[in-house]
Amino acid sequence: MARRKEIGRDKIIDVAYKLAIKDGLESLTARNIAKAGQFSTQPIYLDFSNMDDLRAKVLDRISEKLRHETLQKHYTGKPLIDLDLAYIEFAEQHAKFFQALFVFGKFGNGIITDMLISLGEEKFKEQYPNTGFDEKRINHIVIANWISTIGMASLLVNKIATFNQQQIVSVVEAQIKDAMVNDHLEEMGENPLFKTSGKK
Repeated sequence: MARRKEIGRDKIIDVAYKLAIKDGLESLTARNIAKAGQFSTQPIYLDFSNMDDLRAKVLDRISEKLRHETLQKHYTGKPLIDLDLAYIEFAEQHAKFFQALFVFGKFGNGIITDMLISLGEEKFKEQYPNTGFDEKRINHIVIANWISTIGMASLLVNKIATFNQQQIVSVVEAQIKDAMVNDHLEEMGENPLFKTSGKK
């Protein structure tokens, strides 16, 4: 009789997900995951073609959790502002993960970036349903918003500055209003910022 497989793919991803959130994506080595899950490295190499494959699955899991849970908090009743506040709170609570992804850039972040842009566009439309802006214009506004939000998160995570919630709200509201009046990204020509896999 063949030996029953005790450590499955979902279990490995679950352990790796928790490790990445706690210690950052750099912690995702076969040895660290096996140690955290109290199993050998063998199941990892049986279920995943390589560590990049496993990291991609973990990023998918993180993206889903962020989109449907973590970034759905309510603070002000303004969907896009609340998204910014939830993101900054997440960055502060999970500094190692945030730094690995957005500060040090050691791992591909296209999966997360695609999700942030898409969710930001949804929240913008909820908060401003009657602007008449086309999809490209909304995309530019949301990209400008994320540049501002990730910038503040970086300052907070690296303890360069401190902001209270009202200060954050004031900054992002002013930035959104400016982006709705002035399309600075269009003025730049081809925009290399936040170029995601789904957008050219």
